[in-house]
Amino acid sequence: MKKKYVLEFILFTSYMLFAMSWVGAATFMKDIMQMTGMQSLTQASILSTSLTFAKIIGTAIAAWTIVKFGIRNAFTVASALMCLSIVTPYAPNYPILLISRFLMGLGGALIIVYFNPIVYKYFEPSERPVINGLNAIAFNVGTAIMMFGVPFFLSVFGSWQKTLLVISCASIAMLIIWLILGKIDLESNNSSSNVNDKKYSLVDGLKDRFNWIFAFTYSGLLAFYIVLFTFYPKAGIIQTKQVILFGIIGAIAGMLYSNKTKKRIPVLRISGFIQIIAAFGLSFAGESQLIATASAAALGFFMFLPMPALVTYAQERPNTNSQKISVTFSLFWSISYLVATIIPTIFAKIVDYNSGNYHSAFIFICTIEGTFLLGSLFLREHKQ
Repeated sequence: MKKKYVLEFILFTSYMLFAMSWVGAATFMKDIMQMTGMQSLTQASILSTSLTFAKIIGTAIAAWTIVKFGIRNAFTVASALMCLSIVTPYAPNYPILLISRFLMGLGGALIIVYFNPIVYKYFEPSERPVINGLNAIAFNVGTAIMMFGVPFFLSVFGSWQKTLLVISCASIAMLIIWLILGKIDLESNNSSSNVNDKKYSLVDGLKDRFNWIFAFTYSGLLAFYIVLFTFYPKAGIIQTKQVILFGIIGAIAGMLYSNKTKKRIPVLRISGFIQIIAAFGLSFAGESQLIATASAAALGFFMFLPMPALVTYAQERPNTNSQKISVTFSLFWSISYLVATIIPTIFAKIVDYNSGNYHSAFIFICTIEGTFLLGSLFLREHKQ
């Protein structure tokens, strides 16, 4: 087996396990609150916010860590931070739980940026759409496993603590595998990606118009995704599982599509248009469960169908290199998570202002989701 496929296995599995730890902690939040003596939902909210804050910081500094420490050492540190999920099921008090969860989130934020330079360095252009698609669904796969597998895990392991412990031990195992098998010079290259290997700093990235359009395109979708799983169930809309499942199917379809054609923009624009229709359909389905379920399925499918093309599009920019890719995706995720932190707060404020009525808030968030379509209109197909 080629070493690059071992690398991809480690990347995918590590981030999938991160998702399982994150979603698992949310699933068992009442038990965690009781164990650590948490007295209010505010503390639980701060715990969740700390992970989001960690993602903003982690993605912002990811490109710097690659330049400073080399991507192999940076990935090792990020993996070790994610392994701190082992503290969650046995944290003696709230402060230790909060710190450990923050550091775990920081590790996850770093790795989501590291995906891209590693893929760019080690995989040929013809392979990248499939690999990018796999990485795009790693979090969804972990989420789906926890959403559907918790009863099974509890029956096998006996308790919520042992369930989270086993997931964390699996993360530690992935770190060990990385230390043993990941001894690859990621600063060298096995393909043609070392051409145009010029320096590209964070300042250069901030001056680059493309990076702002690229992040803008995704930021609204990410904000909607977070609102969907945070607030929609409270509004009585329970079709989130369909979004997860059809998101995985959509990403697989996106891999196949992006591997067959070099054109990236059409699938972005078509998917962006259908996303808006499906988002409004899910939000305003009312009593019709059929419309809500169909909209959720379409939403999940077309949210993830364009992801392989979107990521590959940035990797195919003219005169690009690994450092440029690192900075681009560092800004991409940092800006997107910043927007996705602010928007849910505004959404909640709108609901509160309307005395618990979600109608205006749904219009707001569905409009924000439209940045994917709007941003794609400013992107142009690369010359082949």
